[in-house]
Amino acid sequence: MRTALAAALVAGGLAVAGPTLAQSAATGLSTNVVFTVQSSLTGNAEVMRRVLSPLAAASVERRLQAAGAVLADQQIDLSQERFLTYVPAPPASGRYGLVVFVPPWPGAMLPKAWTPVLERAGLIFVTAARSGNDATTLGRREPLAVLAAVNMLQRYPIDPARVYIAGLSGGSRVALRLAIAYPDLFRGAILNSGSDPVGGAEMPLPPPDLMQRLQEASGFVYVTGDGDGAVLADDDASRASLRAICVFNLSVEMPPGVGHDIAPADALARALKTLDAPPHNDEGRLAACRAKLERDIDARLAHVQALIAAGQRSQAQAALNDVDNRYGGLAAPRSVQLAASLPATP
Repeated sequence: MRTALAAALVAGGLAVAGPTLAQSAATGLSTNVVFTVQSSLTGNAEVMRRVLSPLAAASVERRLQAAGAVLADQQIDLSQERFLTYVPAPPASGRYGLVVFVPPWPGAMLPKAWTPVLERAGLIFVTAARSGNDATTLGRREPLAVLAAVNMLQRYPIDPARVYIAGLSGGSRVALRLAIAYPDLFRGAILNSGSDPVGGAEMPLPPPDLMQRLQEASGFVYVTGDGDGAVLADDDASRASLRAICVFNLSVEMPPGVGHDIAPADALARALKTLDAPPHNDEGRLAACRAKLERDIDARLAHVQALIAAGQRSQAQAALNDVDNRYGGLAAPRSVQLAASLPATP
């Protein structure tokens, strides 16, 4: 996995551009939309901080240095990308919400059943072309979704507390990754018939500043039909993994008679209503969970330190890799400091 991530990052980086003032733009459905604004959120160093574990990021840097290479400034050339947007009539509040949708299909499409729901909720919809399951996750699908959100925030008066990421099937799995890595951009996620466990080499945990926001403010609604048995089991495992890292704002919508398909309008409306509600946390439960996480990390890092002291370097490296995979940024900088005392690994 680390090799694949490294290859994707080495293939291209991301540029940073300053913000512009939000401005009015067209309402209704627009196709072949071209965006122009880059963002520090998709800058190379920031991407690695958010989506890679600390030791995986260090591995990328070592590979680049060994090759005498540097990352390009941008992974996505926005002039070559096309987006679809749907903008309802301006809401009475004067501020829209936003749903960024990651599709499983290659085209940029708006599910027809969602249009009236978006209208009633005052929510803008945006999705990228060439961002389906056949596209690379790190190289295209993730940065395209982030840049779609950034550009719509520039163009329209959008409430940042109502910016959501959504997806269907494989796109839902990407949406979950983005909600974990960018909780300061996406305040919630609608996971439609697709999810994975959080934590581990495939989806490492972000650093403490982002984890705190994720735990306190992010909401997740799992929308999977009662006929989609395999995904329902995945959803159970995914929610359990989120609770294990102290994320408790979790809800379920199980539309009857629906299989592996787009969320019906009524299920979407309920999911949006759930996300629009203020997050609710039991402060005592959250504090106890965080304390347990810290104890677990301390114990595992102490075990690594003991292995190093005993001269068991290969065992120490394996144990440290396990800590890095499981706890990601939460174990840094101590995990990075311990890694510095061990032989470098690719």
